[in-house]
Amino acid sequence: MSVLAVDAGTTGVTALVVSEDGLVESRGYQEFAQHFPKPGWVEHEPEQIWEAVLGACRTALTGTSSPPSCVGITNQRETAVVWDRSSLSAPRRAIVWQDRRTSEICTELREAGHEGRVANLTGLRLDPYFTGTKFTWLARHEPELWREAERGRLALGTVDSYIIARMTGGARHVTDASNASRTLLYDLSAGAWSPELCELFQVPRDSLPEIVPSYGTAGRTDPSAFLGLDLPVSGIAGDQQAALFGQVCLSPGDVKCTYGTGSFVLINTGDEIVRSNEGLLTTVAWQKPSGELTYALEGAIFVTGAAVQWLRDGLGIIGTAADSEAVASEVADSGGVVFVPALTGLGAPHWDPTARGAIVGLTRGTTRGHLVRATLEAIAFEVRDVVDVMTGAAGLDVPAIKADGGASANDLLMQIQADQLAVPVERPVVHDTTALGAAFLAGLGSGVWSSPGELERTWRLDRRFEPGIRDDEAHKRWSRAVERARHWA
Repeated sequence: MSVLAVDAGTTGVTALVVSEDGLVESRGYQEFAQHFPKPGWVEHEPEQIWEAVLGACRTALTGTSSPPSCVGITNQRETAVVWDRSSLSAPRRAIVWQDRRTSEICTELREAGHEGRVANLTGLRLDPYFTGTKFTWLARHEPELWREAERGRLALGTVDSYIIARMTGGARHVTDASNASRTLLYDLSAGAWSPELCELFQVPRDSLPEIVPSYGTAGRTDPSAFLGLDLPVSGIAGDQQAALFGQVCLSPGDVKCTYGTGSFVLINTGDEIVRSNEGLLTTVAWQKPSGELTYALEGAIFVTGAAVQWLRDGLGIIGTAADSEAVASEVADSGGVVFVPALTGLGAPHWDPTARGAIVGLTRGTTRGHLVRATLEAIAFEVRDVVDVMTGAAGLDVPAIKADGGASANDLLMQIQADQLAVPVERPVVHDTTALGAAFLAGLGSGVWSSPGELERTWRLDRRFEPGIRDDEAHKRWSRAVERARHWA
């Protein structure tokens, strides 16, 4: 038996067919357009996301000899999607997690004294990153559309719930607890939508999806809607929680870091809701069919791999992202150059949307090698800042960290990361652990795998990076540079 996994990311959709032994049999990928109608605004056309899902799955399925037995879905989180319950068409573009248009709404709610209560209920903070204020913005600025949502004609949800609606021909309007916990509308302790929060953010609760476990059958695909396939949809999780599952971080204390457009450090805290006053987020990792919740503490870093892309596309000093390792290796260190990649503000642990990118320490002797190396160091420093909070204020133990995502293929970055964390960094054979996590959840939910323990045996180590000498002086320079980049805009 095999599993079809759909990873609907921020810039494209990856589809994998995963075998019973946890290996990738085939894959497909299709990008979709990014829309930037105003500075700070980011939107996606839902129909284009769905077309990319179909295209990526079609490609993946042509590379396998037998049809999959089930499908799992993982997705860019926090993005707000609205669609017609009957026609499944979207009356407007989705508002993406990166979108900053709700900054004023967040400030207004904060000044009205709501942040403490919101943080207590949700484990999150008032930031444009999350879904709730995006719905508030729609309620205020598109009242006709919002009236249709209040009447029940329009469905509100995140990318996972939209894709499942399309896959099932509109039969199911569901999300899982990991995605729900990223909306600012979910009560962590109650494990349900909060009437209090729905009222605060002006969201009609009846338009939100039903919250279902992260594995177990949540619906079936409609063959006429989804490539002729009649499959159980048996796994759902937000992308970072799926990566945690794909890295088989199934025990309290297990940690992973995904190096993508941004980087996301998650530590499994088991059945304990661990709260942080130092900039980390408390979130649901997954929900079992029994209803039992596993929680995680998360550090969300907005720009890491995107900084390398900026070197390529914005400055043109490297040809491909993979070139960063060779160019950075041309020099022994950054030559005192520090790059703070706050290109869209700073996420954890600083949470400063007014921060902007800064490069300091330039001299006549600075070369492109120094700047590229400073970029890789910045990624490692950002992750260290998050892990320092986990091991300090949160009091958690991090004996090792599992790395995945595109930038984890960079051996130099992984070694710098191990040095800065002073713990080993382990990179698996399969880098697509987000999609792999969706496959594992779906297979566990449909009987392909009988237990989490069986999944642990499928994880394979590619390389373990042992820590060397930690350059604490370089990290001190980084911290000084971060302070200069803050409160800029």
